[in-house]
Amino acid sequence: MLTPLMAQGSEGGNMQDDYVIEQMISAKAIAARIEALSREIETRFAGTEKLVVVGLLRGSFVFIADLVRELQLPVEVDFLEASSYGNAMESSREVRILKDLRGEIAGRDVLVVEDIVDTGHTLRHVINFLGHRDPKRLETIALLDKPSRREVDVRASWTGFEIPDAFVVGYGIDYAQRNRNLPYIGVVRMRS
Repeated sequence: MLTPLMAQGSEGGNMQDDYVIEQMISAKAIAARIEALSREIETRFAGTEKLVVVGLLRGSFVFIADLVRELQLPVEVDFLEASSYGNAMESSREVRILKDLRGEIAGRDVLVVEDIVDTGHTLRHVINFLGHRDPKRLETIALLDKPSRREVDVRASWTGFEIPDAFVVGYGIDYAQRNRNLPYIGVVRMRS
């Protein structure tokens, strides 16, 4: 059941805004899914010397924090920032790398953590970008997947939730840099 919530303005409080947020996936459901996914990842990477977990900034920061705390593996965390949205609700399909990794991944096991796979352009670009650095193994995980929006042939190795074509926020995902702090995933509904 979707519960409408008032979107907070940039000053916070009860300020009227131009959209509302309807809860789609609860914090409890997200936590349970991350626990299950972490067991699958542990099985796949059993025996690894150290798993390099690469978070795609900024949307994945909450997801990666919860995921690495669940993993019973030796991990190293690094970040890559790629952008195709800016402050828009639609992807520009032009992916730019804004921040590169600090560490080396050649010959290492790598898990790329993405918040949402929409058109697929960002994930494909990141896989190609990191693949040229000769990792031992390169796998991907996405919290959310919108297969109905896919424009390129790419899939994450693991997916938390498949969702319909809706603009979502929360759990690290933003709309114009707002609503990242919501503990759940919600659908943005514009007011008329």
